[in-house]
Amino acid sequence: MALTRKQRRGVLVGSGVAILAVAVGLVLWALGDTLVFFYTPSQAQEKQLGPGQRFRLGGLVAEGSVERGDGTLIRFTVTDTAQEMSVVFAGVLPDLFREGQGVVTEGKLNAEGVFEADTVLAKHDENYMPREVADALKEQGLWQHGGDEQ
Repeated sequence: MALTRKQRRGVLVGSGVAILAVAVGLVLWALGDTLVFFYTPSQAQEKQLGPGQRFRLGGLVAEGSVERGDGTLIRFTVTDTAQEMSVVFAGVLPDLFREGQGVVTEGKLNAEGVFEADTVLAKHDENYMPREVADALKEQGLWQHGGDEQ
């Protein structure tokens, strides 16, 4: 049984769509392991994230919470003014890291519920807060910024 020209074109287009769908599926599956979601302390506690799950934690560095340990070990608390989460970081903090300022950390929770950060990002001037942090605070009705929004 010979296929007509129209049927051959249909088979060719169908095969192309199937191959493209498989390729897109494989790319999305591969990227699934590298996606890191952003949460404020309130959202992280609400989602009940388990130990070992990587995510970004953002908010404000709580006043009076920064404790320097042995060597480069630093403990501090990130807050969204509604909830707080303890963070431990071993490394060099950005020069602009300070209490009361916006911060985004990336890492995972340990078994005790302490966030073990392997990356800490701080704001770069007095008017800037990381967009993810500002948006999350606005969403919760906690945004208190006196200047121009960025």
